[in-house]
Amino acid sequence: MKKLIAAIVLAGAALLATPAAANAAGYTPDSNVSVSGSFTAGGTAVVNFSEGAFQDNETVNVQVTGAGAVTLGALPTTTVSKAYTASSDGSLAVTVTFPQGASGTYSLTATGATSGVVGYASFTVAPADATAVSTANGSGTDGTLAFTGSTVSALALWVAGGAVVLGGGLLLVRGSVRRQRETV
Repeated sequence: MKKLIAAIVLAGAALLATPAAANAAGYTPDSNVSVSGSFTAGGTAVVNFSEGAFQDNETVNVQVTGAGAVTLGALPTTTVSKAYTASSDGSLAVTVTFPQGASGTYSLTATGATSGVVGYASFTVAPADATAVSTANGSGTDGTLAFTGSTVSALALWVAGGAVVLGGGLLLVRGSVRRQRETV
């Protein structure tokens, strides 16, 4: 029984250490998406999906997420979803209005309800005070955002997590073998 449990733990560790394959889906190539407008607080951006990006007259579900509330139509929230209808040639234009206090990165995802085609766009909105380069104490900002991400790749995280799980499984097997030897 202990060997069976050890084998299951090791199999689970191997499964977690191996990344899963990505699901195939219909994606709109970057060449079919264009973004224009003002990426500033209070500004408006227009995302255009070119002809043939979606099926003719297809319902397209659009979702915008970001650091602060955005307005897609008349709905100001941090995540906005709204259904649009593609034109008779499969093109679509979506207008996004950023709030007065907007800053950071916003993402737009458009998914065709019938075709399942997914199109993406992202915006980096500069804060309203980004153009101010001097303050009372002589320091200021050049309008760039601080890097707050990580330099560790996802593969390194998967390998480290797999090693931890594998090590835990080996400790369980070792303890089981030790207890079995002590009882004999």
